[in-house]
Amino acid sequence: MKTSTSGHNMDNVVDFFTGQPMSALHNQRFIRLSPELDGLEMLYSNEASPDKLFSLKILCWGLRGNGEVVGLVPWLDDIVAAPEIQDPLNGKWEGYYDPGIDEIFFEAPIHKVVELETAAEYYEFQCDNPRDVLQEIPDTIGTHAVLSDNGFHSITLTEVISWRLHHDGSLCGMLADPQKIENTPVLPGDNCLYPAQSREEFRYFFQHQIANKLKAEDPEALAAISTLVEEV
Repeated sequence: MKTSTSGHNMDNVVDFFTGQPMSALHNQRFIRLSPELDGLEMLYSNEASPDKLFSLKILCWGLRGNGEVVGLVPWLDDIVAAPEIQDPLNGKWEGYYDPGIDEIFFEAPIHKVVELETAAEYYEFQCDNPRDVLQEIPDTIGTHAVLSDNGFHSITLTEVISWRLHHDGSLCGMLADPQKIENTPVLPGDNCLYPAQSREEFRYFFQHQIANKLKAEDPEALAAISTLVEEV
């Protein structure tokens, strides 16, 4: 059965799980992405190392329906807005970082804001299905998906080819099905791609530094995986 909110005030409709008005959730959805190509990063800290700051490369900048622009990073089993990160060690966002000029900042760069607003106005799609694809961008930071179906006794690391933005604002990391690859290199939009999140074995996203350490069976990286498994 389909429930329509047409003709009704969405502020009076509340999401059962979040307690937020449906209008607020609708306005927080992402409507346009812009890849980060200049090496900007996100800084975060956690309770385990209170005197340290850690960094992750920003995948892209996202424009929400309410006009807000934030940096997005693959984080645990999702891709999230940098200011909203959470992890088992109470990790928290500490700002954006430009390693080229050693500068910390807290708002999206103005050139990205202008790019996203202009593109969103130009590519104003009319969609009927929440799963319609609005945009697909390549992964430029070496993200890997971690797959395991035996409690992490063994893992498979698979490169994320692209990220697909749907009309409902959801984002999916796209993996290549080896049995369906017809042309190489595999590019965004290829028919062999499928969402990592659709696999039961999918566990986490990691950037290439951690993925490479896992491939090399680095003790620290394996210990970090063990910590995540214990906390979940």
